[in-house]
Amino acid sequence: MNMMELDGYKAKIEYDPELDQFRGEILGLNGSADFYGKSPSALRKEFKNSLKVFLQVCEEKDIAPIKEYSGKFNLRIAPSLHSEISARATVANKSLNQWVSEILKRSVNE
Repeated sequence: MNMMELDGYKAKIEYDPELDQFRGEILGLNGSADFYGKSPSALRKEFKNSLKVFLQVCEEKDIAPIKEYSGKFNLRIAPSLHSEISARATVANKSLNQWVSEILKRSVNE
């Protein structure tokens, strides 16, 4: 996975061929913060610097730096998949929401 983590913050990492550098975008913020580096160590250093600046600006402007999530989202899937998931949840004696939440949690923790 193209993700880097620093102090509990995660960043999506991509290669920018025009600049011949890696670009990182810090995820889950109430705004955007990105950074660049030619090597993993340079990228990590710039991640730290970009995060520090972002957090300072948030503090100065009295803005919460971390985006809040409600824990709810809509998911559109094929009716046949919906039927299969519903059947598996029922067999497991779980609600559809509970069953899907457990599957997603396992997927993220792998």
